[in-house]
Amino acid sequence: MIIEINSQSPQPLYEQLGEQVIFGIAAGLLQPGEALPSVRRLAADLGINFHTVNKAYAQLSDAGYIVMDRRRGAVVASEINSDAEFTAELAHSLAFNAAKAICVRISEQDFLALCQESFRQVKGDMPQ
Repeated sequence: MIIEINSQSPQPLYEQLGEQVIFGIAAGLLQPGEALPSVRRLAADLGINFHTVNKAYAQLSDAGYIVMDRRRGAVVASEINSDAEFTAELAHSLAFNAAKAICVRISEQDFLALCQESFRQVKGDMPQ
């Protein structure tokens, strides 16, 4: 999997990196049990500070997407479970995006179609 970050983006690099890993897992580009590059190696490959990668990995680990192991390093979690907190955050995010869609007069049907298309693209069911 190729990880791309944009140093010109206002989004913090650790967030971009975390998103890229989650997209990779969702699309099947990163498999359960697959080792991720070491913090230092990925930082060197991307030309960023290793603390940035470490922060991204820590957040991914806290959220259950990866497992940190002293011997194996960062590994994609074999099972990623949602909990009530995740479901609540997802519902809030979807509601906020629905509100923005309503403000710019996107119909419910078009909003749902966009959600479906995005889901399929991330999952790898259709070209991006």
